[in-house]
Amino acid sequence: MRLPLIKHLANFIEENDQDYLLETLETLEHLTESEALKDEELDVLGEMISNMYGALEVHTLMKEGTPKKEALNLFMKRVMGSIDKG
Repeated sequence: MRLPLIKHLANFIEENDQDYLLETLETLEHLTESEALKDEELDVLGEMISNMYGALEVHTLMKEGTPKKEALNLFMKRVMGSIDKG
């Protein structure tokens, strides 16, 4: 996950609507089921999907009243904490 991408996507959700991301996620997840994709292409799609889900979680925190910067930091701390436990 890359924080600048998550921040960029969170900005997109603020300016538009999270439904755009949800529909794109459905499309990308469907695309990952294709046997025509190479492993490298699947890796890129997986990374993009992870960033998009991250942006949706940050957006949820912001809707609950958390300032954007704090929401981004909380999300990344949680991700880093889960990596440390793994």
